[in-house]
Amino acid sequence: MRTIKLDGESLTLDDVVAVARAAPGTVSLRLTPDARHKVRRAREAVEGFVARGDVIYGITTGFGSFKDKVIPPDQVRQLQRNIIMSHAVGVGEPFLAEVVRAMMLVRVNALAKGHSGIRLKTLEMLLAMMERGVHPIVPKQGSVGASGDLAPLAHMALVLIGEGEAKVEGKRLPGRDALCRAGLEPITLEAKEGLALTNGTALMAGLGSLLVIESERTARVADIAGCLSLEALYGTTVAFDARIHAVRPHPRQLECATRLRRLLEGSTFVRDARGQTSGVGDRGAKIDPQDAYTLRCIPQVHGACQDAIKYARWVVDIELNSVTDNPLIFFDEAGEPVCLSGGNFHGEPLAIAFDYLGLALTELGNMAERRLTRLTDGSSNRHVLPDFLTQHGGLNSGFMLTQYTAAALASENKVLVHPASADTIPTSANMEDHVSNGPAAARQARRILCNLNYILAIELFAAAQGIDFRRQVLGPRAQLGRGTAVAYRLIRERVPFLEEDAIMYPHIEAVHELVVSGELVAAVEAAMV
Repeated sequence: MRTIKLDGESLTLDDVVAVARAAPGTVSLRLTPDARHKVRRAREAVEGFVARGDVIYGITTGFGSFKDKVIPPDQVRQLQRNIIMSHAVGVGEPFLAEVVRAMMLVRVNALAKGHSGIRLKTLEMLLAMMERGVHPIVPKQGSVGASGDLAPLAHMALVLIGEGEAKVEGKRLPGRDALCRAGLEPITLEAKEGLALTNGTALMAGLGSLLVIESERTARVADIAGCLSLEALYGTTVAFDARIHAVRPHPRQLECATRLRRLLEGSTFVRDARGQTSGVGDRGAKIDPQDAYTLRCIPQVHGACQDAIKYARWVVDIELNSVTDNPLIFFDEAGEPVCLSGGNFHGEPLAIAFDYLGLALTELGNMAERRLTRLTDGSSNRHVLPDFLTQHGGLNSGFMLTQYTAAALASENKVLVHPASADTIPTSANMEDHVSNGPAAARQARRILCNLNYILAIELFAAAQGIDFRRQVLGPRAQLGRGTAVAYRLIRERVPFLEEDAIMYPHIEAVHELVVSGELVAAVEAAMV
């Protein structure tokens, strides 16, 4: 049983991913004593506002363009129920449970900072739902990412009040039945609670946490695939020399070059600056002092892409422990509460980061697809490898069509990479006259990532085939690099060398599983410690 303590200050991406992917009964979620104190204090402030009849947005007024409609005290509860029901207008396929869990956790952590006026009872209900595996059905589409993720969070909150739908133990049930199955009962929302639950960037931050962690892993796969392709193509490591990168010291470029040198350490499949091998004869290539850009410029391009991933992590790290609803409750020097309206719900920081991330992931795919083409095109690789990685071309098509698939995925990514944050359509009668489209940016980036994982799987599959052809020339003493040897072994444990045409999609899926499970990266990095 893993325990995560929420205080609104110290939630990490690793925490979010761990909770998002935890099975029911394997994680304990608790508010710290300090968080509980802050939540109670803000709640008391809200109750005081209502008791005095203060006119405060979202507490005793309507929402959005209805901000000037004062709500009488006897309708405050109905107001909070109404915002949940009226805002649950999402459409399309539902998010996976891990995304919903991430969103719920981020929302609780933001509310735990004690500026939102929600009750402890309501927060603890959300935590109980996560612990017991009650996962609201949340459609993917409908949030513009300003005023927060209104529709997705409303679908989440519906289940709290016994409405909507949720999955429990794999079964999709009405909200009330789902709660009952988990031993929970619906709650009645009090003043401000409906607004506090729906107004915030929790979907963007939760989805972004998963996206960043997965992107970091995939960037490592791209480095591994690039190195294995370089060995299959009889490339040179000269371009990774530390002296080259020291005079253009972009941090991620330096890190990437260092990682590539370690991955290829000890390889006899590569040639030196004069176009010669590192000690084992090779009949397959002429003298050639430098490689094509997708091999020679891996540190520069992959490094720049890794910068984008690092930036996205930085933004999401901040967002995980931020208050993103409106209005917010503060206390003056005398301890008196004051309610301030602002715009922390606006998702622009996340939207721009996710668009930037999507561009970086697209570029990694562009690099991988071109390396794959070089592996399969004898003219491009100067016939170091046979055309389409098959010895008997004509009768066999070999890896010809794998490049088609990679090209299709790379082209699709170029369509998806259009920046969502560059568009805006005003909402709420032009009161909300600029939106971020952060959820679309996150969803697009994740689709790009999924495509990239397949492109890299195909490149690894083809590179392993190329390595076997190179080994036929180099002989049994030939040695792969310190890291690439591990990658090659894992691939060969799952897919064979193809002597002749075979049904290939199961092999692609097998290598893809190595990529997305993290097994490839974990094994390779363990070998380089």
